[in-house]
Amino acid sequence: MEWRDEGIVLGTRKHGETSVILEVMTRAHGRHLGMVRGGRSKRQQPVLQAGNRVELTWRARLDEHLGTFQVEPLELHAARLFDSACAVYGLQTLASHLRLLPERDPHAGLYETFMVVIEHLDEPASAGELVVRFELLILEELGFGLDLSRCAATGVREDLVYVSPKTGRAVSRSAGSPWAERMLALPAFLQRGSGLQADAATIDDAFRLTAFFFARHVYEPRGIEPPEARAGFLAALRRHLTRQDGEHAA
Repeated sequence: MEWRDEGIVLGTRKHGETSVILEVMTRAHGRHLGMVRGGRSKRQQPVLQAGNRVELTWRARLDEHLGTFQVEPLELHAARLFDSACAVYGLQTLASHLRLLPERDPHAGLYETFMVVIEHLDEPASAGELVVRFELLILEELGFGLDLSRCAATGVREDLVYVSPKTGRAVSRSAGSPWAERMLALPAFLQRGSGLQADAATIDDAFRLTAFFFARHVYEPRGIEPPEARAGFLAALRRHLTRQDGEHAA
């Protein structure tokens, strides 16, 4: 068995004295693992850092085997990303979300989105919006997508300010106001075509929204905890956005 593909490195773990088990998110073969012989060498280590985009050749005797990777660099993002706490925690968070998907299950659209997010993870002003949209996409790929396009009660597409915690569907201000205390906030920047940018408050609302549905549909049923890196990412993001808001106020 053999295939060629490109992928983004999610992480490695040691295997024997000189090799590693490489975990990548690939364009056509989903999240995939394989052994890299000599992966702990000085030549290979810089290539196998998380966040790098690489060209892969996978070989195994049978499809269900772990197999081996041959790896060549395409874009080495790691050095740039490791200089930013927001990027480091963000990358770890994205990798944790991708591990919720079945191994070797292809998600081409998710891979393309992942590449875009990687490009901007060290830009906190963009990273928050991109990561929360990635979380919404992960929920959708897992079968728990939210419908934020129209009001669940009236069908209107304007003035959507709530999300029902029961259905994961948007609700307009007028339809949801009697139950406002029970509703989740729908940040304006997540509404299609809004053209609005996020600030510290709306970013908090957005990540509170995705956290609620991850907990209900994913973490609690599987008996697992949210990734610790997510809290680190949000803390780094808040520091940047709070500082930015303070500068604008001054």
